Amino acid sequence: MAQLIKLQDYISRYEWNAYRYPSQYMRLKQDNWKKLQYMSENDNASEVEEEDFAEQTSTFSKWKSFIKTGNWYTEEEDSADKDNRLPRTEKDLKQYFLDKLFPLQLKWATSTVTDVSFMDKRFYHDDRLKFFLQRFPDTYLLLYYPIFNIKNAPVDGEIILLSPIGIEIIYLIEKKPNAKIVADDERTWVVEDRDEQSKILSPMIALKRTEQLVKSILNIDDIEFPVTKIVLSRFNNIEFHSEPFNTRIIGKYNYEKWFREKRSLVSPLKSSQLKIADLLLKNCQSTSVKRPEWEEDNNTFSVGKEDV
Repeated sequence: MAQLIKLQDYISRYEWNAYRYPSQYMRLKQDNWKKLQYMSENDNASEVEEEDFAEQTSTFSKWKSFIKTGNWYTEEEDSADKDNRLPRTEKDLKQYFLDKLFPLQLKWATSTVTDVSFMDKRFYHDDRLKFFLQRFPDTYLLLYYPIFNIKNAPVDGEIILLSPIGIEIIYLIEKKPNAKIVADDERTWVVEDRDEQSKILSPMIALKRTEQLVKSILNIDDIEFPVTKIVLSRFNNIEFHSEPFNTRIIGKYNYEKWFREKRSLVSPLKSSQLKIADLLLKNCQSTSVKRPEWEEDNNTFSVGKEDV
């Protein structure tokens, strides 16, 4: 799963510590995947066996509760869920795991130990966001429509996918499956759906704006890192005479090739990648409030609380 390090202008744990949380997320995911596999393979294990295992893995009970309720904090289990069986096939189990981990990703992208943002609930059902988070490797860091703070003014950005080897700024277009998109001129593109035509603002305008923001932020620390603009449509054909400079146009006929390229990248997190993530996050706008419990007593949080 790609890591959601920024969601619009919500406060993120990654902006609190961009060097720590990416690797921590990967460890958390790997550990809990192993625990879920154990639960699946030992679905009929006795309570004693389960308790013995829980003693060896201190977070087992929390994880089991999270799997059943979708709430990481809740220790209680609904009696109606106790007999539920986990998926039997590994493919189904993986998807089950991804779906259950998705709310935790949103939690990390909208809160810290001390602060919380009020997230729009529609993101729980955002299929585009799930696509980027569930179909790409852990070493991809995602900024999903971040809002930059430039000279105290908010500036909307496009989707930014930060990998160990480069940055892709993505403009995602999704129209009706039979519609064709034609790259017309610098200002407008055309959407052709049977006998109907409509114009849309050229994606290049938003992509160039975000590219300029990203490059200006990198220039602060004299960082050179590949930045590519992507016009992406998973379901529509895009016709064009030639690709603009430093831009790839990915329509439905070359989407699978581009997608395989992303998934085939095998690389650990890079220090330069984390430094860039930190720089980008420091230049993003964050809107949040103090957690009520933190305002009441800022000493009530124990070590490790930020992990949940």
